[in-house]
Amino acid sequence: MKVLVLNGSPKREKSDTMQITRSFLKGMQEFTPQEIHIIHTVDQHIEYCSGCFSCMHNGGTCIYNDDMKSILEEILQSDLLILSFPLYCYGMPASLKALIDRTLPLSSMAMQKVGDRYEHVGQADFSHLRYLMICGCGFPNSRRNFEPAIQQFQLCFPQNHTILTVPESPMFNVPQASVVTVPRLERVRLAGRQYAETGEIDVSLLTEITSPMIPEDQYAAIVNNGL
Repeated sequence: MKVLVLNGSPKREKSDTMQITRSFLKGMQEFTPQEIHIIHTVDQHIEYCSGCFSCMHNGGTCIYNDDMKSILEEILQSDLLILSFPLYCYGMPASLKALIDRTLPLSSMAMQKVGDRYEHVGQADFSHLRYLMICGCGFPNSRRNFEPAIQQFQLCFPQNHTILTVPESPMFNVPQASVVTVPRLERVRLAGRQYAETGEIDVSLLTEITSPMIPEDQYAAIVNNGL
């Protein structure tokens, strides 16, 4: 499988969320070798979408000649697109959001009704793609935190998607927390292997991974005492 990872964290490899993503990729690799390419979006030259819609009228050619041209080509050549990012203001960090905005050349102005909503008709064939969102946040639980990012991801990629959200993710870069983070990353590795084998992750395993690693009040107290 050809896997493209879009790492939206400004921290690049030091990202808390990338610890989760690397464990997931490790599990995938254990099942069968994968061709993996990681792009740190903060290092790319990506202009902001101007909303001119030229790309939607002229066959997908954007007015900007920047790194998005090659990124779009790689997206279409991939089998799995992973969006790995920390939660920023309940959504994606700016560099990843700019990249997602610039995927507009994949769509045309024409619309079609799918279920009870309308979608743009594609200018490219990406029906083969699967999508995975891996998102960590610094809050002690998932309630009323991940919902905006999840909904945006689901609307952007309504088919063949899987979502993995992890609270308390700053602990993954704290050596003293290894007693809880190592077992959690082991569960993530298992999820990656399971996904590579079946294309899905068991609901029970997802529930384990997305739950707090330590009691919410204990985590909040540790964070507050460290201020």
